[in-house]
Amino acid sequence: MCNLYSMTRSQEAIRRLFKVTRDQAGNLASLPAIFPDGLAPVVRLDGGDRQLEMMRWGMPCPPQYGAAHVTNVRNTKSAHWRRWLGPASRCLVLATSFCEYEDTRPKKTSTWFALGPERPLFAFAGIWTTWRGVRGPKANPVDGEHRLFGFLTCEPNGVVAPIHPKAMPAILTREEEWDVWLRAPWLEASALQRALPDDALQIVAKGERQDPPAEGFSSPLLVGDDGRLA
Repeated sequence: MCNLYSMTRSQEAIRRLFKVTRDQAGNLASLPAIFPDGLAPVVRLDGGDRQLEMMRWGMPCPPQYGAAHVTNVRNTKSAHWRRWLGPASRCLVLATSFCEYEDTRPKKTSTWFALGPERPLFAFAGIWTTWRGVRGPKANPVDGEHRLFGFLTCEPNGVVAPIHPKAMPAILTREEEWDVWLRAPWLEASALQRALPDDALQIVAKGERQDPPAEGFSSPLLVGDDGRLA
């Protein structure tokens, strides 16, 4: 289960690559470690515009499990999750790497995966909803209405499986996939709940609880006029 990821590219790089037409995220800082219940940037459709905004990580749990919240969603056939599978409840969860924990001794080893050592931007296939109650860190709980998100997982590929054999996030890397996820009927969009090919992902760091950009790649990636990496 992925319960830690990073997003370390600039706000301008996000706007250009994901063709954001409305930015509601405020002043977005680099986020080398995003944990459950933290705020993080997502892109969703609002009136046809791609809107960048901050949401809190963790969807409402099925009632039988109490007040817990779910970060990763695997069983999309569940009645609990089906209500959020339509385009209006889908989002792109923006990331540059994600962490799984290798079962080593005496303690587990955090292992970071990315599309490459330069940490290009990508998106998890996310869902979102509004929810009212108390959320946030114990030191600063927030009572009110929250926008919550989670993202889909799938069978791991050959790179992730040796570290975490149960699952990996469903990752979207191309404009065509982002558009399908945000707009298409579920029958078409559901095909994106699949693992990346082995050669599209690599281990970029181990042993750390955060993943800042690798040395030499601290500046934002350049993207061309078509929104792709230059």
